[in-house]
Amino acid sequence: MLEASRRAADIAMAHFRQDPEVWYKDNGRSPVSEADIAIDRLLHDMLLAARPDHGWLSEERADTADRIGRRRVFIVDPIDGTRAYVSGRPDWCVSIALVEDGRPVAGVLAAPARGEVFHASAGGGAFLNGVSLARDTGSEPGARLRIAVPEPVARHMSPEAVASLDNVPAGPSLALRVAAVASGSLDGVFIRPRASEWDLAAADTLLGETGHVLFDHRGEPMAYNHPDPSRGLLLAASRAQAPGLLAMLEPSDGH
Repeated sequence: MLEASRRAADIAMAHFRQDPEVWYKDNGRSPVSEADIAIDRLLHDMLLAARPDHGWLSEERADTADRIGRRRVFIVDPIDGTRAYVSGRPDWCVSIALVEDGRPVAGVLAAPARGEVFHASAGGGAFLNGVSLARDTGSEPGARLRIAVPEPVARHMSPEAVASLDNVPAGPSLALRVAAVASGSLDGVFIRPRASEWDLAAADTLLGETGHVLFDHRGEPMAYNHPDPSRGLLLAASRAQAPGLLAMLEPSDGH
């Protein structure tokens, strides 16, 4: 997976800031570049050649029911943050995850324009550029939490709850936002509904190895390889902070 991410990063950087060809899907809302397609092809061919018994789920490839019956599934976003990528901003990444029985067991996020590579494996720790990420030890008593709260989520919180947090602007790559929780740059990230498994699986592996969790609004941990890969509201945070942050959502919220 690391070798595949390096080759994918080379493709991405060859097109980056070179005016790549771009198409739009989802009624014109979501850009897809020629680099997305080339990286998807590389990852699909390289990873499944190595593990032909594994299933496959990618943002840029038609989904099939075949993956549902597989114990192990690769879940890939060739470029997470394509809108930033095509506009020449550096906050995007190649996201590669391996899921086993619905849980992420290995993940790589390669962000070459930022000079960053995150990777993690279940029980093997999490790393940024080869340096081990520390496990969460909790925030200082009374410290304000640095949380990314998208506006659609903030509308379901009281003004007092929002004011009690240092609301950090969300970057264009959801995977890198979640990785920032694992690395300690953020205390938490609320994730608006309709995020997909390919946005989250690799970064979720980092969370699991640093004492953090990815919960839905009911406090249930994220599970993968569902027939529908999209999700409702989610929260990435430390195990200690997650219950209090989820409690900030209004009881009448319909997530």
